[in-house]
Amino acid sequence: MLICPSCKTSLNKSSNTLGLFWVCPSCDGRAVALEVVRKAIPRPIVNSLWQRARSGQYAGTRKCPACKRTMTEVPIISKEKTECLDVCTGCHFIFFDPREYERLPKLPVATEPKDDLTLKAKEALALAKLEVLKQEQELKEMTDSSPDHWWEIIPAIFGLPIEYNYTSLKHLPFATWALAVFIAFVNIYFYRDLEELITSWALVPAELGRHFGFTFISSFFLHAGLLHMIVNLYFLLVFGDNTEDILGKKDFILLVAIATFAGQIAHILGDPYKTLPCVGASGGISGIIAYYCLRFPKASVGFFWYFRWFRIPVGYMFALWILSQMLQALWQVSGFTNVSALAHLGGASIGILFWWSTKKSFSKTIAPGSNKSLDSDVP
Repeated sequence: MLICPSCKTSLNKSSNTLGLFWVCPSCDGRAVALEVVRKAIPRPIVNSLWQRARSGQYAGTRKCPACKRTMTEVPIISKEKTECLDVCTGCHFIFFDPREYERLPKLPVATEPKDDLTLKAKEALALAKLEVLKQEQELKEMTDSSPDHWWEIIPAIFGLPIEYNYTSLKHLPFATWALAVFIAFVNIYFYRDLEELITSWALVPAELGRHFGFTFISSFFLHAGLLHMIVNLYFLLVFGDNTEDILGKKDFILLVAIATFAGQIAHILGDPYKTLPCVGASGGISGIIAYYCLRFPKASVGFFWYFRWFRIPVGYMFALWILSQMLQALWQVSGFTNVSALAHLGGASIGILFWWSTKKSFSKTIAPGSNKSLDSDVP
């Protein structure tokens, strides 16, 4: 079912000699495939419209009636007046607001030969072509997906994933920002004495009673260095805002707190007599990542590898991440690494539990980059 991006009404199928199109019964807007528009509008205008839509210099806010991607709003001059048309580069749909199509110059009407196809057969053929175009576009995005913002190239160069299809939040993520600011403040302000601070206030499995157990909290805010802190803050800010927007501030803080504690317990159980200090917010952030990936499985992230961009659904990323953490946990237990993969897995388990306990309330909420309810995203 195609939905009008303007008034959210279901579009009605219609056709003429040029082909199929979809009309909004409420606002009279029309969704027309690019190949149909080429039959009616002069080629230079259509080519210019398509090239500008693909150039990346124009943005948009409306969602495509077919694939729900954000369409590009492209201005073109017609009859000395500027028209802004919504173009979906994913499935090749153009959405015309009322009277936009009428104001564009038209090709002379040509008499097309009659065919024996019924309206139903034409509709099936058009939908099949549309599906092929969507699959080709998705395949192209998998191997050639530049980021939405230029600055995202910087973390991508260092192997960090970038988030696609970022959408506006219903609520400002104050809790996420506050956590990030406080973590950054502690590690930067005490940077010169960080080693001494870690020695005194880090979590040590063999000395759980230090400072009356307060090290369970203080170790969350301390990090082994600026790079460790920056990577953790990156994941917190990228995945925390959407998670907080869905859970709310109280449940978000609860998720972070319980995931952090579960990660610390998992780390302690790995070697209860270990005297090496353990610091970092990775356990709590792992809970956020797990919740995000399960909550928004159709969202996607990109990686820059061998000078090419690759886009994958976050569900696949999460599965690969869990497998890598299980392997690193074996290395950790064997003494080959001091990175606490057990803390990551412990925190992720809480994120999974939070997702499981709240998934029944998904139907009335919106996923990042989509106007659809999440009923279809939940198994």
